[in-house]
Amino acid sequence: MAKSDPVTVEYETRAKNLLKGELKRRGITYAQLAEKLSEIGVNENDRNLNNKISRGGFSAAFLLQCLSAIDATDLRLT
Repeated sequence: MAKSDPVTVEYETRAKNLLKGELKRRGITYAQLAEKLSEIGVNENDRNLNNKISRGGFSAAFLLQCLSAIDATDLRLT
């Protein structure tokens, strides 16, 4: 699938909003997320996280790393 494909864009936006929502619900900043990711061996700084999450085109592995780092156990997908 091409990055410009409307379906791809839709799901990237959903993934971005899902991650941002989980961070907001927990009151976690990008700097705090960077610290939590570092604790599990993922090295990102807050600026890189801001850019990566804002684009929304991150991998499923990155999404799972972030969710694991913030101890998210349940997700609302709607």
